[in-house]
Amino acid sequence: MMLFEDTYFTIASTSESVFRDRSSRFIGLAVPVSNEQEMKLELEKIKKKYFDATHHCYAFRLGFDKTVFRFSDDGEPSGTSGRPIFGQIQSKDLTNVLVVVVRYYGGTKLGVPGLINAYKTAAKEALENNTIVEKTVNDVYEVLFTYEQMNDVMRILKDENIKQLSQNFDLNCKIEFSVRKLFAGKIYEKLSLIKGVTVNFIRTE
Repeated sequence: MMLFEDTYFTIASTSESVFRDRSSRFIGLAVPVSNEQEMKLELEKIKKKYFDATHHCYAFRLGFDKTVFRFSDDGEPSGTSGRPIFGQIQSKDLTNVLVVVVRYYGGTKLGVPGLINAYKTAAKEALENNTIVEKTVNDVYEVLFTYEQMNDVMRILKDENIKQLSQNFDLNCKIEFSVRKLFAGKIYEKLSLIKGVTVNFIRTE
Protein backbone atom coordinates (compact mmCIF):
# COMPACT_ATOMS: atom_id res chain seq x y z
CA MET A 1 0.00 0.00 0.00
CA MET A 2 1.45 3.39 -1.06
CA LEU A 3 1.42 6.22 1.43
CA PHE A 4 0.19 9.61 0.22
CA GLU A 5 3.03 12.10 -0.18
CA ASP A 6 1.91 15.24 1.64
CA THR A 7 4.93 17.38 0.78
CA TYR A 8 6.26 18.79 -2.47
CA PHE A 9 9.19 20.89 -3.68
CA THR A 10 8.99 24.28 -5.36
CA ILE A 11 11.09 27.45 -5.68
CA ALA A 12 11.16 30.33 -3.23
CA SER A 13 11.33 33.31 -5.59
CA THR A 14 12.06 34.47 -9.13
CA SER A 15 15.56 33.84 -10.47
CA GLU A 16 17.45 34.37 -13.71
CA SER A 17 20.37 33.06 -15.74
CA VAL A 18 22.15 34.03 -18.96
CA PHE A 19 23.72 31.55 -21.39
CA ARG A 20 25.49 32.48 -24.63
CA ASP A 21 26.37 30.36 -27.63
CA ARG A 22 27.69 31.68 -30.97
CA SER A 23 26.20 35.17 -30.50
CA SER A 24 22.76 33.87 -29.43
CA ARG A 25 21.74 34.90 -25.93
CA PHE A 26 19.44 32.75 -23.79
CA ILE A 27 17.88 34.31 -20.68
CA GLY A 28 16.41 31.77 -18.26
CA LEU A 29 13.70 32.83 -15.82
CA ALA A 30 12.27 30.60 -13.07
CA VAL A 31 9.06 31.87 -11.43
CA PRO A 32 6.96 30.34 -8.62
CA VAL A 33 3.27 30.06 -9.57
CA SER A 34 0.34 28.50 -7.73
CA ASN A 35 -2.23 28.01 -10.52
CA GLU A 36 -2.71 28.22 -14.28
CA GLN A 37 -4.13 31.74 -14.19
CA GLU A 38 -1.09 33.01 -12.31
CA MET A 39 1.19 31.13 -14.71
CA LYS A 40 -0.44 32.84 -17.72
CA LEU A 41 -0.07 36.29 -16.12
CA GLU A 42 3.63 35.71 -15.37
CA LEU A 43 4.24 34.40 -18.89
CA GLU A 44 2.57 37.49 -20.39
CA LYS A 45 4.70 39.77 -18.20
CA ILE A 46 7.87 38.08 -19.44
CA LYS A 47 6.74 38.28 -23.08
CA LYS A 48 6.05 42.01 -22.67
CA LYS A 49 9.38 42.65 -20.95
CA TYR A 50 11.32 40.75 -23.64
CA PHE A 51 9.00 41.74 -26.51
CA ASP A 52 11.92 42.00 -28.97
CA ALA A 53 13.21 38.46 -28.35
CA THR A 54 13.20 35.85 -31.12
CA HIS A 55 11.56 33.11 -29.01
CA HIS A 56 9.88 32.72 -25.62
CA CYS A 57 10.10 28.98 -24.89
CA TYR A 58 8.72 27.67 -21.63
CA ALA A 59 7.56 24.81 -19.46
CA PHE A 60 5.50 24.67 -16.29
CA ARG A 61 4.17 22.14 -13.79
CA LEU A 62 1.40 22.74 -11.26
CA GLY A 63 -0.28 21.00 -8.35
CA PHE A 64 1.01 18.99 -5.42
CA ASP A 65 0.31 15.85 -7.47
CA LYS A 66 2.25 17.31 -10.45
CA THR A 67 -0.50 16.35 -12.93
CA VAL A 68 -0.83 19.71 -14.70
CA PHE A 69 2.07 20.52 -17.01
CA ARG A 70 2.84 21.85 -20.46
CA PHE A 71 5.80 22.99 -22.55
CA SER A 72 6.19 25.08 -25.69
CA ASP A 73 8.90 25.36 -28.36
CA ASP A 74 7.49 28.73 -29.54
CA GLY A 75 8.67 28.28 -33.12
CA GLU A 76 11.95 26.49 -32.41
CA PRO A 77 12.37 23.02 -34.00
CA SER A 78 10.13 20.48 -32.24
CA GLY A 79 11.65 19.01 -29.09
CA THR A 80 14.62 21.37 -28.91
CA SER A 81 13.44 23.81 -26.26
CA GLY A 82 10.21 23.22 -24.30
CA ARG A 83 10.99 19.58 -23.54
CA PRO A 84 14.59 20.22 -22.33
CA ILE A 85 13.26 23.03 -20.11
CA PHE A 86 10.59 20.71 -18.69
CA GLY A 87 13.26 18.06 -18.16
CA GLN A 88 15.02 20.38 -15.70
CA ILE A 89 11.80 20.86 -13.72
CA GLN A 90 11.40 17.07 -13.61
CA SER A 91 15.02 16.43 -12.65
CA LYS A 92 14.64 18.60 -9.55
CA ASP A 93 11.18 17.13 -8.81
CA LEU A 94 9.60 20.59 -8.72
CA THR A 95 6.02 21.75 -9.08
CA ASN A 96 4.18 25.10 -8.97
CA VAL A 97 6.93 26.50 -11.17
CA LEU A 98 7.19 28.24 -14.55
CA VAL A 99 10.51 28.31 -16.42
CA VAL A 100 10.84 30.55 -19.47
CA VAL A 101 13.94 30.74 -21.67
CA VAL A 102 14.01 33.84 -23.86
CA ARG A 103 16.26 33.68 -26.93
CA TYR A 104 17.84 36.52 -28.84
CA TYR A 105 19.07 35.05 -32.12
CA GLY A 106 22.66 35.95 -32.92
CA GLY A 107 22.73 35.13 -36.61
CA THR A 108 24.32 31.67 -36.46
CA LYS A 109 22.23 28.50 -36.40
CA LEU A 110 23.09 26.20 -33.50
CA GLY A 111 21.58 22.98 -34.86
CA VAL A 112 19.38 20.60 -32.87
CA PRO A 113 22.07 19.48 -30.34
CA GLY A 114 23.16 23.10 -29.79
CA LEU A 115 19.59 24.28 -29.19
CA ILE A 116 18.83 21.44 -26.77
CA ASN A 117 22.00 22.21 -24.81
CA ALA A 118 21.32 25.96 -24.73
CA TYR A 119 17.73 25.70 -23.50
CA LYS A 120 18.59 22.95 -21.03
CA THR A 121 21.53 24.91 -19.61
CA ALA A 122 19.65 28.21 -19.31
CA ALA A 123 16.77 26.46 -17.50
CA LYS A 124 19.14 24.47 -15.26
CA GLU A 125 21.10 27.55 -14.21
CA ALA A 126 17.96 29.61 -13.59
CA LEU A 127 16.71 26.92 -11.19
CA GLU A 128 20.13 26.53 -9.57
CA ASN A 129 20.17 30.29 -8.90
CA ASN A 130 17.01 29.84 -6.81
CA THR A 131 16.24 28.29 -3.44
CA ILE A 132 14.28 25.04 -3.45
CA VAL A 133 11.77 24.80 -0.60
CA GLU A 134 9.66 21.93 0.69
CA LYS A 135 5.99 22.68 1.31
CA THR A 136 3.20 20.63 2.83
CA VAL A 137 -0.04 19.64 1.13
CA ASN A 138 -2.86 21.10 3.23
CA ASP A 139 -6.58 20.38 3.51
CA VAL A 140 -8.96 23.28 4.13
CA TYR A 141 -12.09 22.70 6.24
CA GLU A 142 -14.88 24.76 7.73
CA VAL A 143 -16.25 24.04 11.18
CA LEU A 144 -19.80 25.18 12.05
CA PHE A 145 -20.83 25.53 15.69
CA THR A 146 -22.82 27.54 18.24
CA TYR A 147 -21.53 29.91 20.91
CA GLU A 148 -22.05 27.16 23.51
CA GLN A 149 -19.57 24.93 21.63
CA MET A 150 -16.99 27.66 21.01
CA ASN A 151 -14.67 26.83 23.93
CA ASP A 152 -14.43 23.17 22.90
CA VAL A 153 -13.76 24.03 19.25
CA MET A 154 -11.21 26.77 20.03
CA ARG A 155 -9.37 24.52 22.49
CA ILE A 156 -8.77 21.88 19.83
CA LEU A 157 -7.64 24.43 17.24
CA LYS A 158 -5.29 26.04 19.76
CA ASP A 159 -3.89 22.79 21.20
CA GLU A 160 -3.21 21.43 17.71
CA ASN A 161 -1.76 24.76 16.51
CA ILE A 162 -4.20 24.90 13.58
CA LYS A 163 -3.94 27.80 11.13
CA GLN A 164 -7.23 29.71 10.94
CA LEU A 165 -8.02 31.29 7.57
CA SER A 166 -11.24 33.11 8.45
CA GLN A 167 -13.77 33.54 11.28
CA ASN A 168 -17.45 34.48 11.25
CA PHE A 169 -19.25 34.85 14.57
CA ASP A 170 -22.82 35.86 13.75
CA LEU A 171 -25.92 33.94 14.93
CA ASN A 172 -23.95 30.79 14.28
CA CYS A 173 -20.17 30.51 14.19
CA LYS A 174 -17.94 29.42 11.35
CA ILE A 175 -14.17 29.04 11.17
CA GLU A 176 -12.26 28.09 8.06
CA PHE A 177 -8.93 26.45 8.79
CA SER A 178 -6.01 24.77 7.06
CA VAL A 179 -4.28 21.63 8.32
CA ARG A 180 -1.49 19.47 6.93
CA LYS A 181 -3.05 16.53 5.07
CA LEU A 182 -1.14 14.03 7.20
CA PHE A 183 -2.96 15.27 10.34
CA ALA A 184 -6.31 16.22 8.77
CA GLY A 185 -8.09 12.99 9.71
CA LYS A 186 -7.20 13.37 13.38
CA ILE A 187 -8.41 16.99 13.55
CA TYR A 188 -11.61 16.16 11.65
CA GLU A 189 -12.37 13.34 14.08
CA LYS A 190 -11.71 15.43 17.20
CA LEU A 191 -13.98 18.25 16.04
CA SER A 192 -16.69 15.86 14.83
CA LEU A 193 -16.88 14.28 18.29
CA ILE A 194 -18.18 17.56 19.74
CA LYS A 195 -21.97 17.17 19.81
CA GLY A 196 -23.74 19.42 17.29
CA VAL A 197 -20.57 20.53 15.49
CA THR A 198 -20.40 20.17 11.68
CA VAL A 199 -17.06 19.85 9.84
CA ASN A 200 -16.98 20.20 6.05
CA PHE A 201 -14.05 19.58 3.71
CA ILE A 202 -13.53 22.48 1.25
CA ARG A 203 -10.37 21.85 -0.80
CA THR A 204 -6.81 20.61 -0.88
CA GLU A 205 -4.01 23.08 -1.57
